[in-house]
Amino acid sequence: MPNVIDTPISFDYPQQDASGATCIAQAWAKTPPHLDGAPKAAVIERIKQLLVEKDAALVAHYYVDGDIQDLAMATGGYVADSLEMARFGKNHSAKNLIVAGVRFMGETAKILSPEKRIFMPDLDATCSLDLGCPADEFAAFRAKHPDRVVVVYANTSAAVKAQADWMVTSSCALAIVHQLKLEGKKILWAPDRHLGRYIQEQTGADMLLWNGACIVHDEFRAEELATLKAKHPNAMVLVHPESPQAVVDLADVVGSTSAMIKAVVEGSAAEYIVATDNGILHRMRQLAPHKKLIEAPTAGNSATCKSCAHCPWMAMNGLQGILDCLEKHSGEILVPEPTRSEALACIERMLAFTQNHPDLLAKAQHGFVKNIGAA
Repeated sequence: MPNVIDTPISFDYPQQDASGATCIAQAWAKTPPHLDGAPKAAVIERIKQLLVEKDAALVAHYYVDGDIQDLAMATGGYVADSLEMARFGKNHSAKNLIVAGVRFMGETAKILSPEKRIFMPDLDATCSLDLGCPADEFAAFRAKHPDRVVVVYANTSAAVKAQADWMVTSSCALAIVHQLKLEGKKILWAPDRHLGRYIQEQTGADMLLWNGACIVHDEFRAEELATLKAKHPNAMVLVHPESPQAVVDLADVVGSTSAMIKAVVEGSAAEYIVATDNGILHRMRQLAPHKKLIEAPTAGNSATCKSCAHCPWMAMNGLQGILDCLEKHSGEILVPEPTRSEALACIERMLAFTQNHPDLLAKAQHGFVKNIGAA
């Protein structure tokens, strides 16, 4: 029998209410069955067979297990950040999509492709940013600021997206906010406060920020990162903008997952300190095998884990879960109307912007991804 931890592991995250007050709430995650050797090989081969038989495609985020990433690539699927995952799912001809990531990614795929059946290896795989921005509290907060354009990060529920004017991802957020600022718009931003602050600083936009955070990126520590930089003075430091300001200030490259990968592949440095979920290292090593990758610290020397940067909900994606999607039709994502239709507009607006205004995207992101250019 495969090993599985049935006892949930709890995690703290910030949650804001309609008044703007923030408390610490608690969520849980669990570990999927672990497969190895012959059982693992058998499951992978069965998945490959069923993907063809069921007219299904597998799309995976950079943060999920490397075996799942490799399986997606080997079967004509896709490994990408959330923006490219959304595009791929919309444009692929498969009738069924399996989304290996967290719940908002599956919901986004369903919103864009209502005619497709969307499945996830574990429907309980969520996100602290999503959890920390409840739809009812966000609606009450938004109602207090009717003069503001509502811009929400992709890491939100379909019910929150249904209330938004724009959805953005980390690879296009700065460009879109920059354009809105040029149009004289005032912005209500949710949910990540670190990304919001960074964009506000870069663009000078009038932004009211929801108080949310990613439990992974919020744990990076500037003091420990500075110490690590001193030990590797020639290393390029790559930081995701969901990280605290003091960490971002130490970066050579600040950008999305795709921007970080681009920096490693195209950069001239031999060493890279990476401050994001360590799941991304799998793809980085494949694309730049001769470069040294160093995980940025999330804790001090006395901690049991010097760098623990891995999303517990991304880790809930397992091979057995993918097989269950195909064999049992488990984990299907459903987004009811009118929520789906109402959420569709803000996503399509983002996709149209990124497709139709590459000049604005590049201009706005100058400085966002240092030494690289547009993400």
